[in-house]
Amino acid sequence: MSGPAADGPAGPRIVALGGGHGLYATLTAMRFLSPEVTAIVTVADDGGSSGRLRGELDLIPPGDLRMALAALLVAPTALADKPAAAAEEAQLWGALLQHRFGGHGALAGHPIGNLLLVGLTELLGDPIEALDHLRRLFDVTGRVLPMSTVPLVIEADVTGLEADPRLSRAILGQVAVATTPGKVRRVRLLPDRAPASPEACSAIEDADLVVLGPGSWFSSVIPHVLVPDQLDALISTSARKMLIVNLAPEPGETPGFSVERHLHVLHAHADRLRIDDVLVDERSVPAGRERDHLARAAALFGADLHLGELAVPGRHVHDPERVARAVAGLMDDKPLPVQTDGKHGRLS
Repeated sequence: MSGPAADGPAGPRIVALGGGHGLYATLTAMRFLSPEVTAIVTVADDGGSSGRLRGELDLIPPGDLRMALAALLVAPTALADKPAAAAEEAQLWGALLQHRFGGHGALAGHPIGNLLLVGLTELLGDPIEALDHLRRLFDVTGRVLPMSTVPLVIEADVTGLEADPRLSRAILGQVAVATTPGKVRRVRLLPDRAPASPEACSAIEDADLVVLGPGSWFSSVIPHVLVPDQLDALISTSARKMLIVNLAPEPGETPGFSVERHLHVLHAHADRLRIDDVLVDERSVPAGRERDHLARAAALFGADLHLGELAVPGRHVHDPERVARAVAGLMDDKPLPVQTDGKHGRLS
């Protein structure tokens, strides 16, 4: 699959929301459809290099922003659009952004891209301006934006940590939430009513397509609906909105979760949000009653459920080309073949 979708010469304006490896895969997929891709990235990470830099400098964590920038830089279609020498150069710069220092000293574990981003942010006084400078420096098509320009903290209500299973405990921090042995019930962001990035809200309002997920459900996906102004933008935009659901439960955050449970949890955090399409890998949901329950869960958002082959065969990893093909089929309003039960659209 190659080249942008047929929606004008530049392709549709696509906004992808998420964080970490899930967003990296989505950006790679969306870049098959259009060069006009904007990433909106969570800023609550407090682990690893990002956590160290955030704690020392009181800046938004750079790691997920760096990964999104690298995804747009080295996406197969981005490289295909360049002459061979320029594509080679782009791959080198992408590897540089992701390269982590070794050793055991102060630099150990820091990716070069993180240091570049925080250095530019300190010089320019604005993380969005810093990201735009890096984008121009590395000739990246597309844009990367934080969902907020202040560092945010995830707080979760977790059960299973007390002798009484009915009691919950508040757990603070993304790493603590991702690794808790308890069951996460609900999350919120601190500070309360976190400020949204105006540029991110504008991108959502101007988009033709908005894609949410996949990713760490409580720390990379749900936070996007917890920033009030960004949620308002997601509700008011005329863009087509698609939710891509995780392929499997994630240890720590969502152990034992069914696909249906992912939808119910998201709806509990944003019951005003309307979505047009929910995309699910067919291998993650057995045929029959579970798919009927899942279709009803999608209907909570006013969404249609679409099942298809979205994963890399034999792995719990989304295949960017398969995801792109599925999204393109829906955007082109091509009729989808129907499952044998006659109730759910099938992505081909």
